[in-house]
Amino acid sequence: MSYNISWIFPRLRKPSTFWHLASTVTIAAVGLFSKIIMVWLNKTRVHNRQILSDALRNRPHGVPLITCSNHESCFDDPGLWGVLPLNQVCNHNVIRWSLAAHDICFTNKYHSLFFMFGKCVPCVRGAGVYQPAMDVCIEKLALGEWVHVFPEGKVNMAQEYIRLKWGIGRLIYESPVLPIIIPIWHKGMETVLPNEPPYILRVGKKVTINFGEPIDLNELVKSLKERNVPEPEARKVITDRIEEELDNLRIKTEQLHNKC
Repeated sequence: MSYNISWIFPRLRKPSTFWHLASTVTIAAVGLFSKIIMVWLNKTRVHNRQILSDALRNRPHGVPLITCSNHESCFDDPGLWGVLPLNQVCNHNVIRWSLAAHDICFTNKYHSLFFMFGKCVPCVRGAGVYQPAMDVCIEKLALGEWVHVFPEGKVNMAQEYIRLKWGIGRLIYESPVLPIIIPIWHKGMETVLPNEPPYILRVGKKVTINFGEPIDLNELVKSLKERNVPEPEARKVITDRIEEELDNLRIKTEQLHNKC
């Protein structure tokens, strides 16, 4: 029987003073560790970092942010954020909320507390788009916060084509304010933390991270809502568009990675 995660969601919805204190420490420690690994101990090339950094710093109050990326290693999150400035990657009030697999990250009380303080939301794979994790993320978007999604739904160890899960479509479609949507593609993260034992972080590896231009879905979402398109169809249309944009970014990133 899997560990019962139901107690986590009320605490994420209404964080206590203790949660804020513990999260501040956890985020700062993990953020600094990620920066050491990605910037100082590995050969990470970053393209267009300012796109995300500027969105974190300058987006209008109340406007949420969604980032989405490919998923090649268990170190993708937090590794991707290690390339951000320290005042962002180590800032509990700035850093993302992220969906995390409940059967990997939330297997007991102590693991659950660590990932909960790290602003991770336990997602049950296979439970569909209507589950507490998705509801919590929509609530965070409604507050104007940043949510990160790995829409492939799992670590893509073979780096093969995987149809994106429709959860990202629901987040975008049901967010009270349309989020800024920033795609990210990266190469080489699986060499920093391999997907087979021994699971030990490596150094001196080549990594390329490419932040794409924000995806403008204003007209698409507006049209879907005006035409009262059924929600499952609307989610699919939005997800297909995200998949197309990520694939375009993949091609550009692979070219950049191969040039290095």
